[in-house]
Amino acid sequence: MAWLAASLGLLFRVNIISCLLLCYLLLVLLGGAVFTAVERPVEEKLRAEVEELRRSFLQEHPCVEESRLRELLGKVLSAHRGDVAVLKADTDDRHYDFTSSLYFVIVTLTTMGSDSYTPKSEEAKLFCIIYCTLGIPFTLFLLTLLSKLLLHVVTHAPVHHLSTFWGLSYPRAALLHAGLLFVLIMCLLFLLPAFLICEVEPDWNFMDALFYCFVILSTVGQGGNSLGRSWSPAAKETLELLTTCYLLVGLVVVITFKDTVLQVPQVRVVLSLFSGPRFGDLEGLHLNELPQNEEPPEEEQCYSQSICTISSTPLELMSPSSYPQRT
Repeated sequence: MAWLAASLGLLFRVNIISCLLLCYLLLVLLGGAVFTAVERPVEEKLRAEVEELRRSFLQEHPCVEESRLRELLGKVLSAHRGDVAVLKADTDDRHYDFTSSLYFVIVTLTTMGSDSYTPKSEEAKLFCIIYCTLGIPFTLFLLTLLSKLLLHVVTHAPVHHLSTFWGLSYPRAALLHAGLLFVLIMCLLFLLPAFLICEVEPDWNFMDALFYCFVILSTVGQGGNSLGRSWSPAAKETLELLTTCYLLVGLVVVITFKDTVLQVPQVRVVLSLFSGPRFGDLEGLHLNELPQNEEPPEEEQCYSQSICTISSTPLELMSPSSYPQRT
């Protein structure tokens, strides 16, 4: 009977995993279809506008050859993708000073990457490969370790306070704490920085700033938007330092929130439907949740003669209370 129940549970989990994989595939296809439908008309419109400007420029300047113009535009766009200043007004803007290099190291070790900073020499590319091979695992390990240390202060202590002083059960206290922590993270790490970005970058709306914060903390890049592109070099250095601190602190907080959600009993129950019970599930089990045996243990029976005594006399049993008293 137990074998049948285990087989049915395994079959249930396999079917659920297959359904989840199918749902994930549909989600990916849906995302591709939506982005194609929304972004392609904008791309076509922008392409038509640039083509019209190129045609007008050639008509107004017949002495300029089209091939030379295409070559010039290709060079300028290539330098622009590398965030290299080519205009005369931007010649004071230099990359790969110490602050910019430090920013490149942080965004690379956190696997976020940068749309602007990329190694251009062969020596720098080789060093980046070796450096990231060692640095990325160490960075992820350090961020996880910091989140584990922060978990006791951010999660365990508040949940214990809610359960002890507010009289909430552990599942309700953990669920309430996770919800409050989510709201706090959204306000401090997303909404508030987005409002500050809108204040210092007038050309950006709130959605641009919110998207910029999201893509940084999700380590998927910078979304093609380079904050502070028209700022002075000193202001850009300050921005890079603030972005570095924001990225590191935000990643630790996000990892801590992930661990907090995984410790909610309701979430653990849902996960157990897919993976089955594991020994790791006992990690979050409290002592008051363990079953306790109310019956006193039975008295251990002892023999009146030593086991090693060779005798034909039968061994007699006696209780521990009838042991001979030593003088």
